[in-house]
Amino acid sequence: MSLDPSRQWLAAGITGLARHREWDAVTTVAAGGAAGDEVELVALPGGRLLVEATTSEVDPALLAAALAGSIEPPYRALGVRRQELWVVGALALEVVELAADVRGDAVEVVRDETGARARIDGLPSLAVPPELERTGAARSNEYVVRAQRLDGRLFEVEVEAL
Repeated sequence: MSLDPSRQWLAAGITGLARHREWDAVTTVAAGGAAGDEVELVALPGGRLLVEATTSEVDPALLAAALAGSIEPPYRALGVRRQELWVVGALALEVVELAADVRGDAVEVVRDETGARARIDGLPSLAVPPELERTGAARSNEYVVRAQRLDGRLFEVEVEAL
């Protein structure tokens, strides 16, 4: 490592500031596959797994079982096969089931001083899903809720206060 004073040091390297945590849980598991194989999955409450992408024949239930005890569903996980083991990282997520089906896969609800409005797949909508309004209102008086369809009427949601 160079000690050149003109070199830009990372804040965490000098100040001791903590770096942002990338994963909520990480583990390894022995399972078949070739180095470089990947599996992206979502684990839902009740044990249901949604495989979003894969380049492997590995059973995604093995990867989810390895995370048991480290993180509770729902979560999004990425498994990557290394030389001898799978490395699996998971991030907790929030899911909401909508009572009524919407015609798109992406829903955005914004509430500010002018009221609530929704966009479905980027287009304005008169219908504002009440479940998404409740989710946003639980966090702030003014918010943005972004929801992405996982399966059927089940959506992954992110909430940001305005």
